Amino acid sequence: MKIVNATGLACPHPVVLAKQAIEANEQVQVIVDNETALENVKRMGVKLGCDVDSQAKAGGIYEIMLTRKTGAAVPAVPVSCVASSPSAGPFVVVCSEDKMGRGNDELGAVLIRAFLHTLAEQAEKPDVMIFYNTGVKLTVQGSETLDDLKTLAAAGVEILVCGTCLNYFEVKDKLGAGVVSNMYDIVETLSRAGRLLSP
Repeated sequence: MKIVNATGLACPHPVVLAKQAIEANEQVQVIVDNETALENVKRMGVKLGCDVDSQAKAGGIYEIMLTRKTGAAVPAVPVSCVASSPSAGPFVVVCSEDKMGRGNDELGAVLIRAFLHTLAEQAEKPDVMIFYNTGVKLTVQGSETLDDLKTLAAAGVEILVCGTCLNYFEVKDKLGAGVVSNMYDIVETLSRAGRLLSP
């Protein structure tokens, strides 16, 4: 069994180290010291088809056991920035700000609300939405866009919200839509995108 001590490491290092370890070993124990890393490593393990078990230890330490299912190889994740057709990868929408466009911030706030509402109403919805930097403020409780994001999530849209950004703005406990994510997931999703839209 391989042991990965990822305590004290910032996103996305725990996920990257865990993925490298499980690609080379049948069983990996990952040790982290925060809930964000815990959830991110667990989600990565599930995505790679591993059995995942975790335990909370004293002092805010978490141990995550990743075990490859008998006889199964870890699936390769295709990484390509070139799509041969729109269906070659997921439709991804990236919101890096809590407004739309440059110039007047008040107008930008109106526009981003209209954009997300329209996106929630249209028949073709994105596969994944990514929120980082001030864009994470759109996903928290009290945001005027929260209802539309919940509608999108209910329709099957995966909403990834940067955990580092939530922590920076001190709003992680107010997350109202989506899941706390990390730079590993963000880069992986962007690199696989068939279509990428940033309002």
